[in-house]
Amino acid sequence: MEFKKTKKAAGLISYLILPAIIAAVWFYTTEKEIFSAAILPSIQTVTKSFMSQMKSGQLIEDVAVSLSRVIKGFALASILGIIFGICMGISDKFNRFFTLTFTGIRQIPMLAWMPLIILWFGIGEASKIVIIVIGAFFPVLVNTMSGIREIPKSFLEVGRIFQLSRWDTLRKIYLPAAIPSIFIGLRLAIGFAWMIVVAAELISASSGVGYRINDARSLMQPEVVIVGIFVIGFIGILMDQVLTRIAKLSTPWTNSRG
Repeated sequence: MEFKKTKKAAGLISYLILPAIIAAVWFYTTEKEIFSAAILPSIQTVTKSFMSQMKSGQLIEDVAVSLSRVIKGFALASILGIIFGICMGISDKFNRFFTLTFTGIRQIPMLAWMPLIILWFGIGEASKIVIIVIGAFFPVLVNTMSGIREIPKSFLEVGRIFQLSRWDTLRKIYLPAAIPSIFIGLRLAIGFAWMIVVAAELISASSGVGYRINDARSLMQPEVVIVGIFVIGFIGILMDQVLTRIAKLSTPWTNSRG
């Protein structure tokens, strides 16, 4: 028991080494005034800005707006990605029909989509959600399809022996075997969704974390920009950990690996 606690503590320390080094370099740089405070504010200034934004409710409101957009876009992208991934993984005809078009769309950078999406849907909520759906759809699609196609043929042979219907084959063979790959896609997609919404808010928005960063840049408030960056990183880590935990609970048979 003591060994496990020691190992866990050592693992936690190893995670914190690099952030501690970055903080130390940041502190030293600002104390020695190597850079102007207008370029790199001190840790104390950033902390005060964070506390001020929390106290006023501005930061919470910005995060809530951005998270709302992400959840809506991510949910829709996940549903579509899983459905198309399963269909393209199971059916060669379905795969051939969509694969060329989807591959071409996937190569287009999100920044290239934004002007057209804004032209079609305006600068309101719809354009942000559509951009998130486009960006988050493909990681789910590709990983779901990969998980379906990598199922051992022996599993399907067992299904044929037991004369399982198509629905039972999907429910009892395809999905359980593909779930780990699906969750990998979901984790990638939530990261993409979070990055995309911030980028979209930087370009055209009147609320959200990305908007606040862009507004602070124009007002020469680097401490507000840095607070926004840290919040983006923290929430990204938190969302990834939540999905990782859900994946472990959903696939207990994989937890003993490695």
